[in-house]
Amino acid sequence: MTSGLVVCRIDEPELCRLAELVALCVRPGEAIALSGELGAGKTTFARALVRAVLNDSQAEVPSPTFGLLQAYESRRFPVLHLDLYRLSSPQEVGELVADDALANGVAVVEWPDRAPHLLASTRLDVHIAEADRPDLRTVELRGHGAWESRLGRLDDVRQFLLRELGEETWRVARLGYLQGDASPRAYARLSVDGSTHVLMNAPRMPDGPAIRNGLPYSRIAHLAEDVRPFVAVANALEEIGIAAPRIRAQDLSRGLLLLEDLGDLTFGRAIDAGYPQRDLWTAAVDTLIALRIAGSRRTLPLSAAETHELPIYDRDALGIETELLVDWYWPMLQGAPAPPHVRDEFIKSWSAQFDRLVSLPRGWVLRDYHSPNLMWRQERAGIARVGILDFQDALQGPWAYDLVSLLQDARVDVPPALEAELFARYSDRIAAIEPDFDRTNFAYAYAALGAQRNTKILGIFARLARRDAKTIYLQHIPRIWRYLGQNLEQLSLAPLRAWYDRHFPQAVRTTVPPA
Repeated sequence: MTSGLVVCRIDEPELCRLAELVALCVRPGEAIALSGELGAGKTTFARALVRAVLNDSQAEVPSPTFGLLQAYESRRFPVLHLDLYRLSSPQEVGELVADDALANGVAVVEWPDRAPHLLASTRLDVHIAEADRPDLRTVELRGHGAWESRLGRLDDVRQFLLRELGEETWRVARLGYLQGDASPRAYARLSVDGSTHVLMNAPRMPDGPAIRNGLPYSRIAHLAEDVRPFVAVANALEEIGIAAPRIRAQDLSRGLLLLEDLGDLTFGRAIDAGYPQRDLWTAAVDTLIALRIAGSRRTLPLSAAETHELPIYDRDALGIETELLVDWYWPMLQGAPAPPHVRDEFIKSWSAQFDRLVSLPRGWVLRDYHSPNLMWRQERAGIARVGILDFQDALQGPWAYDLVSLLQDARVDVPPALEAELFARYSDRIAAIEPDFDRTNFAYAYAALGAQRNTKILGIFARLARRDAKTIYLQHIPRIWRYLGQNLEQLSLAPLRAWYDRHFPQAVRTTVPPA
C-alpha cells in the first residue's frame, strides 16, 4: 500500500462492508467519486454507503440514473447521490445542486468524469473493475486532500476487523455510525448474527505544541494519548464488579478496540424516556461507593509484560485545566485575551486551593463520570445497572471529584435537593466504613473540585465552539454557572468568589453566549 492508495480484491458483500467503512470516515464538504464500467458495482457501493450514513440497512435507495440526483437527510449531514451517466452537459448539474448543498453535505458521484467541478479537493476516488472471477471485483481507492492520510487508517480498521472476525463473519456483518463524544475518537456499532459490538477507532494522538516547561497541554493535564489506559482501567473495573465494556479484541499499537456493546440508553436519554432520575443517580453514587471500597491501587496490569500507572491529579494538571477559562472563555466573551494582571490574579487565587487539594487522601478519579458516559441497564440489578463508557483519562486524586462530576452534571439539571440527598448518602456510607473519614475536608473538596471542574468546562465549551465549530455545547453554560456559583459559596473559596464576582456579573452567567 502506498500513501493514499488501497487496492482490494473482494466480492459484493465485502464491497458493501468497504462502503460502510467509508461512510464512517467521510465528512461534510467531501466527495466520493465512483468510476468503473457499467455493471461494475458503483451503485451497489453507493447504496451501501448511503444506508450506512442513514444508519438504516433497509432504507430505500433507488438508482438516480434517470433523475440524476437523489438527496437524503441524516442526523450527521445531507447526502447527495448523483448518477451522471445520462448527463448531456456539465451545466445541467448546476440546475440540480446548489453550492451550499455541496459545502454542507457529502456528494456520492457515479461517472464523475462528466462533471469534474463537483469533486471537492478533499475526496475519495473509488474505481471498481471486474476481476478474474465473475463474483469478484478489484477496487482501487485513492485519497485526495485529507483523505490521503485517512485512507490508510480506513485500511487499518478493515484489516483489524477481517483478522478478528474472520472473513466469513466480516462478509455478513453490518457497520453503523455511533455518535461519539467531544473527543477525536470515533465509534461504530458492528452487528453480526443478532449480536452487536462497538468498534472504537482511537489512533494515537500526536502531541500538540509545547505551552509550558517544554510540555504540551495533554501531558500537563495527564490526558491519555493512546488506548492503553482505557484497556487497563476497563479490565480493572471489570475485575471489581463495575460494568465497563469488556474488550473483545484489541490492537494497541494501532488504537483499535472491539468492545462489548452497553446499548444506547445514556442517563440523559433514560430521563427523556421517563426513567426516574433519582433511581439513576442513586445507582451511580452507589457505584462510586463500591469503587472506593474496592481500593485505590495505582499500578494496573495491561498485559503479562506491561502495566499502566495512573497519573496523579497534581497541581499542574488542576491548574492548566482552570486556565482554559482565561484562555478560551474570556476571549469568547470579551473579544480579546485576558489582560496579564487579570490572569495573574486568577492563577494566584487558585494556587492556595491547589495546595490544599493535593494534600487530601487520594483514590481513583474516573474524571468524566457524568450522564453522557453512563449507561442505564434497567434489566440488571444493583450497581450492574450502571455501565461506564469513558475512563481513559483516569488518575489518582481527591475522592470527591467523580461525585461532584455526577451531581453537578454539565448537560442535565440535577435538582439541589437530589444533589444534597446523594451527597449525604455517599458521605454517610463512607463514614460508616472508614473511621477516619473527614466530613469537613470532604465537603471542602467537593466544593473546590466542583468549582475547578465547572471552570474547566466553561473553557472547554468555549474552545469547542470557537476552535471546532461545535456550538451546541454553549446552551449548557448557564447551568455550569449555577453550579459554579453554588460551589463558590464555600467559605474557604471566598478569595476565588471575589475574582469571579468582579469579572463575570450575573447577566453574563445567566445567558447563553453568542457562538
